[in-house]
Amino acid sequence: MYKGIEILPIINEPLGLFPNEVAIKPFLKWAGGKTQLIPELSKYVPGNFNKYIEPFVGGGAFFFYLNPRKAIISDSNEELIITYKAIRDSVEDIIEILDSYKNEESFFYKIRSLNPNNLSYTERAARLIYLNKTCFNGLHRVNKKGEFNVPYGKRNGKFLQREQLRDSSEFLQNVKILHNDYLTTLKKYAETGDFIFLDPPYYPIGKYSDFKRYTKEFFYHDDHVILKEEFDRLIKMGCNVLLTNSAHPVVMDLYKNYDIRVIETKRLISSNPKTRNGKDIIVIGTNE
Repeated sequence: MYKGIEILPIINEPLGLFPNEVAIKPFLKWAGGKTQLIPELSKYVPGNFNKYIEPFVGGGAFFFYLNPRKAIISDSNEELIITYKAIRDSVEDIIEILDSYKNEESFFYKIRSLNPNNLSYTERAARLIYLNKTCFNGLHRVNKKGEFNVPYGKRNGKFLQREQLRDSSEFLQNVKILHNDYLTTLKKYAETGDFIFLDPPYYPIGKYSDFKRYTKEFFYHDDHVILKEEFDRLIKMGCNVLLTNSAHPVVMDLYKNYDIRVIETKRLISSNPKTRNGKDIIVIGTNE
């Protein structure tokens, strides 16, 4: 049997959770983003910790909520990490580029067709932000060649949020931002007393689960087994660790010796209302 399981009700995206002086909303919408889980995740933040590490940072909702004094964030998505670094170091240049862009279908496909390797880092960051804000349902997805392939979204909202980008830049000052796989980051930087949040690609449930892939690499069953071994290692070395995943029986069995919270959630990024309900888990690992 599992060490501890609690099933919690559906959580919708919280309102008023981000006071300006403490936290901000993420500047990107990301598949699998954790905004709606923050009310539960925040219950298990240790009172004191050395540094915060998030090696599957994605949109960074939990990072921007916590606003930790000392942090390392990383991801295997190169375009994403380039964007984080550019926001930190050159936010006004990105704003200037975005200010020249148009929310029009033909312009969208023109920007989408650009080869990122031919662009400067600030241009690549502006491109990713623009595509994220104007594509269908805010879904960042690439094909097996690593090419962004989401169609135009015909959304009327503003894609340039100047103050949000400036606030994000301020939050990212003095943060170590790495383009790494999660194991490289954790084995090099994790230390006793750290607080680590693991939000890997979820174990797939359902026929179309792979639509959430946002890099060209897959995360297979064996990768989840290796992640569990790393979770164990981090606990043994004295870290506090939170992990999120799907409530798949395989995942539940992998972490059966830890406290598990099962949360009914809304899949806000799904275009099909029938697939918008799901169950996530939070695995709680403490060094106590």
